[in-house]
Amino acid sequence: MAINEEQQNTNNAPSHDYTVVNSIIENVCLHYSGGRRSVLLTITALLAGGHLLLEDVPGVGKTTLAKALTGSINGTFKRVSLTPDVLPSDLTGFSVYNRKTESFEFKKGALDCNFLLADEINRTSPKTQSSLLEAMQEEKVSVDGVTYELPQPFMVIATQNPVELAGTYPLPEAQLDRFLMKLSLGYPDAEGEKHVISAGSAVRRDPEVKAVATCADIIRLQDEINSIYLSDNVTEYILRLLNATRNSRDLTLGLSPRAGISLAKTGKALAFLSGRNYVLPDDIKQILVPVCAHRLMLTRDAKASGITAADILNGLKKTVPVE
Repeated sequence: MAINEEQQNTNNAPSHDYTVVNSIIENVCLHYSGGRRSVLLTITALLAGGHLLLEDVPGVGKTTLAKALTGSINGTFKRVSLTPDVLPSDLTGFSVYNRKTESFEFKKGALDCNFLLADEINRTSPKTQSSLLEAMQEEKVSVDGVTYELPQPFMVIATQNPVELAGTYPLPEAQLDRFLMKLSLGYPDAEGEKHVISAGSAVRRDPEVKAVATCADIIRLQDEINSIYLSDNVTEYILRLLNATRNSRDLTLGLSPRAGISLAKTGKALAFLSGRNYVLPDDIKQILVPVCAHRLMLTRDAKASGITAADILNGLKKTVPVE
């Protein structure tokens, strides 16, 4: 089933009540007027337990989509504008000395939440960017030698503007690899843009998003998705895709084993949304570009020729055999 179809087939779906997922989808679409495919991919990233990077020009709804998703779930939400003066401790937290108790107390940072919206992540310093690594990979932070677990579920949704690059710090490959997906929303269609303009000109502030699910719902769904069947044939297909990128003459950096794990996890989430308890090769093909394009590094010749990472991955879909 294609990710952009209007309805999901719930026949033979896993045992959990699918109405929770459908309520989230409809609630997000109620507040975000962009493409439904972007909504489904965003929810796929959530169900797969991953983090999301939204890269596009200003004003196309990156923050609106993030707020619509996080507002649909009754969890803690924090938003941080990652300006150059933001320090790592602002995110991870820090210890302060309490004279009354004559001991250090830990003050939690912005990462202590279920959902963190990191605006303009490429505008903050590499040191602050790197403070996200442990949290995104292990869902915990370490401060002064002490490790603190983060609330569950935990998801980082970061945005960045690819147009205004002055004074920015491009995300290093290690940071990009922590994002399960990277999406470019694009401009809405004519009907969606008409709705955005009409609604935006009639209200003074964004309407509040009503929660339709709990964090416990999301954790149960994530646990169930982890149990979806991934056959040896599909796993071997993922391996062939990984090896094909490593041997491509247009790439200086191919896909890592973490990318393979991400494909498997996202494929399971997509199978769930399609109403199946097993992953198909077509699931992997559908999410190959959003999961893997940002992890590739092109050669200079490839860039000069106008080749993109998406072009390479779309080509691999046609040349790498499924069996």
